[in-house]
Amino acid sequence: MLEVTEVSAGYGEAEVLHGVSLRVGPGEVVTLVGRNGAGKTTLLRCVMGLHPQMTGRVTLDGAEVGGLPPHHRARRGLGLVPDDRGIYAGLSVEENLTLPPVRGASPWPLERVYDTFPVLAARRRFPGGKLSGGEQQMLALARVLRAGARVLLCDEPTEGLAPVIVQQIGEIIREAKEHGVSVLLIEQNLRFAESVADRHYLLAQGRIALEVANTAVKEREHELLAHLGM
Repeated sequence: MLEVTEVSAGYGEAEVLHGVSLRVGPGEVVTLVGRNGAGKTTLLRCVMGLHPQMTGRVTLDGAEVGGLPPHHRARRGLGLVPDDRGIYAGLSVEENLTLPPVRGASPWPLERVYDTFPVLAARRRFPGGKLSGGEQQMLALARVLRAGARVLLCDEPTEGLAPVIVQQIGEIIREAKEHGVSVLLIEQNLRFAESVADRHYLLAQGRIALEVANTAVKEREHELLAHLGM
């Protein structure tokens, strides 16, 4: 589905990523864990075409997308959920969902969105800026699914949220997976990552240091936590 091959990227003369390669299969949830400053967000921006200073290849369904602008990648099925959520504060929930054009091949109908996110259905007339942090995160996820993304690029979706909301975000990611959506998830919370993911990549100093199947997390937990500084 999504493959990143030997991607290097930086800011000016400072190189942040050094030959990073990873893959996300159809209907697979893969987490990218690592300390702050390891280059995780930069990698998502490279995949989405928002970081021009990069080398390497990004392919989707075997087709090269590395030379395409972000809106063309969105039409191919990539969808970014940024760490700042990026919702329109002055627009209602429903306007946030329906205003962005449907670009992917498999958009979620509004009815499915509201079935999956009942809190958004209840607040459909609320301005986005009046929602809680957890509700804004759900809106950011829902908007990308509504637009037809087949691969979600999620940057720290649980950061700063109450445990009950974190649990709901996990349920939503698992439901999206059941509908065939693939997810590349940046996550600091190893427990949450373990609850949703099939595989994990550890990014350390701009390089992939480990690839761990979810079934092997327990036996390699000390190694992962040592890299994460926990």
